[in-house]
Amino acid sequence: MNFKTPKLTVVGAGPGDIDLITIKAIKVLKKADVVLYDALVNEELLSYINPEAEQIFVGKRRGCYKYQQEQINELIVARAKTHGHVVRLKGGDPFIFGRGAEEMEFAAGFGIETAMVPGISSSLAVPAYQNIPVTKRGSAESFWVITGTTKEHKLSNDVALAAKSNATVVVLMGMGKLPEIIQLFQQENKNNLPVAIIQNGTRSNEKVGVGTVDTILDVVKEQELSNPAIIILGDVVKHRAILANVQQEYANI
Repeated sequence: MNFKTPKLTVVGAGPGDIDLITIKAIKVLKKADVVLYDALVNEELLSYINPEAEQIFVGKRRGCYKYQQEQINELIVARAKTHGHVVRLKGGDPFIFGRGAEEMEFAAGFGIETAMVPGISSSLAVPAYQNIPVTKRGSAESFWVITGTTKEHKLSNDVALAAKSNATVVVLMGMGKLPEIIQLFQQENKNNLPVAIIQNGTRSNEKVGVGTVDTILDVVKEQELSNPAIIILGDVVKHRAILANVQQEYANI
């Protein structure tokens, strides 16, 4: 019989590079009784899990769902009551389009103790790994992080608002809506605005495509870029090339 206190801890696994998970997250994984993990989690991180813990893959790959969200919620509650400490391991940061808050709220409704360990968000870390700062003095004073697809499977209205601003715009889960996104920026006469698309960010199989609003669709086609990928629109994308040029000039001195 299980005498452990039912508990859910939602843990951010970071953007992909296994070194970008936090020490606190690793400590929690070592104490877990059950770990439910998503497709965007680097499976090398599973080596940190308590060897006696049950591991359950609940993610989706290429549109194929292993579990629906309602089933995941019910699984969390069921395993917490029978096993004790359930860790929900999610890519990036679970509170940034990760549904971590929803899962915690559902579990709390059954009297289950909840906790959260933040993760390094892909919206910041993936551009940074390619020397693209989301803010830079003289280029961008702010940034938007927007989901490309809402729960109604439509493009977020916030993208149109962001296109009117001078801020850096980072779009997650937006590759399927890329033509619509580009059209909104073209309507704002931002045809020459730099754009970067980073697939499998921070991982060994990372791919990067850089262009402008007018050229990025061709870049995507030529380089065969697809999900999972992050879209960055803004003058800050230029920093990548500027830094490379400075480094090359120094090397030639």
